Amino acid sequence: MPLSGFHFSVVFELLPQFSIDTKFQSVTGLKATMETETISEGGQNQYKITLPKRATYDNLVLTRGLTNELSGLKMWITKALNDFVYHPANLVISLLNENHNPMKVWYVSQAIPISFETSEFNAEENKLVIETFTLKYQYFKELPIP
Repeated sequence: MPLSGFHFSVVFELLPQFSIDTKFQSVTGLKATMETETISEGGQNQYKITLPKRATYDNLVLTRGLTNELSGLKMWITKALNDFVYHPANLVISLLNENHNPMKVWYVSQAIPISFETSEFNAEENKLVIETFTLKYQYFKELPIP
């Protein structure tokens, strides 16, 4: 049975951490791509050889509705982007079942903030204000669930 992606949590290894820091509207960017190198073999005109080089990872993008709650995540990002004080953080993303127990877990290593965005304010529309956090990370891996 395929898993649904609407019930999840994101936990940062950051201090301080508040309840708002685990709640997000969406998470994207758990994507690994293998870089390759193409070599033309001398005397072989029929095909080229493709060799793997290294894995690269997309940016992790987290979105949530703007609140006036205190946020350790926002303090971490502000310190990095405004004061240029970077402290890489690990995080765990979990897909949860109906009892809030993890069904799938991904460990994201050494994330740093690279951008923060607040959606537009528009007097002609009654929409939620969304904040978007973009993080660069070294790698991710799926952790086994016992």
